[in-house]
Amino acid sequence: MDNATRSERSRNAALEAAIAIIARDGPGRLTLDAIARESGLSKGGVMHQFRTKEAVLKALLERQMAHFEEFSTDYMARVRATSANPNLATQLATVREAATSPNSAALALVAAMVENPNLMALPREREMRRMAAIREEAADPDLAMLRWAGAMGLLLSSLFGMSPLSKDEHQRLFARLLDDAQWTGLERPAASRAAKSGAAPGAKAATRRKRA
Repeated sequence: MDNATRSERSRNAALEAAIAIIARDGPGRLTLDAIARESGLSKGGVMHQFRTKEAVLKALLERQMAHFEEFSTDYMARVRATSANPNLATQLATVREAATSPNSAALALVAAMVENPNLMALPREREMRRMAAIREEAADPDLAMLRWAGAMGLLLSSLFGMSPLSKDEHQRLFARLLDDAQWTGLERPAASRAAKSGAAPGAKAATRRKRA
């Protein structure tokens, strides 16, 4: 086994150990010593990969982000030519994938928030870019955001064990969120909304003038 392969195996073992510790004992118990004991690596071996606990948490977040980025790229390639809203469809499908995957994503998220909220800038910046793309393609950006927010609600309630819904109910709701045909009739194009919002103040002013 060459050094690069050995190093990659040690890194993955340390990260898997970190997930196990967070799941079993909570993020407050995550230390480099605990990772060494859990993984069977020496502390020096762990520190060769990660100098600090924060570096471990950052690596966990980056690994989850890379996994879902790959999923998103593959999904986008499939729907780009057939969906009216490929960025929204990709984001909804990716959220559904996260909701049905093992809870390592949630554990990494919780641990990062507890240890250092600034680490959340990593996924937040990525989400902001995706939201901009969704708004750009949507006939009704507000409705697109509502669909995204609904998917995120399903994800977070599931990941943190707060959802009263069954797995089948979750899948049904995600399917509806993904189905453009369910939402087309509710769309209000931006121009229509702007016209309505612009007309209302004028109408109110006219009414006030008549009363005066």
